[in-house]
Amino acid sequence: MERRQFGKTDMNVSVLGFGGAEIGYTETPQGIVDQLLNAALDAGLNVIDTAECYRGSEVAIGNAVSHRRDDYYLFTKCGHASGLDMPDWDPEMLALSIDRSLERLKTDHVDLIQLHTCGEDVLRKGDVIDVIQRAKEAGKTRYIGYSGDGNDARYAVECGAFDALQTSVNIADQEAIETTLPVARRKGMGIIAKRPIANVAWREEPPAGAYRRIYWERLNRLKYAFLEGDIPSSVATALKFTLAHQVDVAIVGTEKPDRWKTNARSLSEGPLAPDIIAEIRSRWKEIAPPDWVGQG
Repeated sequence: MERRQFGKTDMNVSVLGFGGAEIGYTETPQGIVDQLLNAALDAGLNVIDTAECYRGSEVAIGNAVSHRRDDYYLFTKCGHASGLDMPDWDPEMLALSIDRSLERLKTDHVDLIQLHTCGEDVLRKGDVIDVIQRAKEAGKTRYIGYSGDGNDARYAVECGAFDALQTSVNIADQEAIETTLPVARRKGMGIIAKRPIANVAWREEPPAGAYRRIYWERLNRLKYAFLEGDIPSSVATALKFTLAHQVDVAIVGTEKPDRWKTNARSLSEGPLAPDIIAEIRSRWKEIAPPDWVGQG
């Protein structure tokens, strides 16, 4: 699998990474997580990304692959109390949460800790940044990052405190391509794309209130021709589009081992043709109104 230099860090990351949200929220059985992650590592994936708020995700990942800690880069996120009886973004809570994540993941350090959808107002106070900087100094993480979108992400990039940015980049969410990504790249930050296949929101209409419904509504207006094809080929096009835009690693969540294999196989077939990329970008610029901003 292709690997890319992750900003100014010493990490050389696989372009396809594993996102731990789905296995947490769907309570995927441990045996399936074991099978999925070990097969992915064997095939060349070397990035696993999760968060303290993804329910049982950190525990499942720790149980599955902590014995192979040298085989992958481990990213997690912090900021939400998620069971600790303290407010979100409280500095004391944040420090406790980081230690809890390490315990769950069965490791003494992660490669990247990210502040998770933290607002610009909180970032400007500096307390939360101080906490993760101290975690870095203590060896609990090698690098620090920010995960979020829009103006909050723009401030996080411009403030100069972070080594990496994780933000939404996909066929239904292209704001960052022209705003945060160029600035992050100039600053030498590693760039992680979340939701790189737009949650496959074109597959079926999600229920009202579902987090992927915004993408479904956007895609119904964008009406990309390639989405009328079969799901594997349309997913491949969507994923390759994301990876064509200053992204080092695209994080895809799944609980189905075959889906990971399909995505990896499609990437091995080569990048998306420039004319298809241009067509998707042109359609976005024609249809997308100003309020189609990045989704956290």
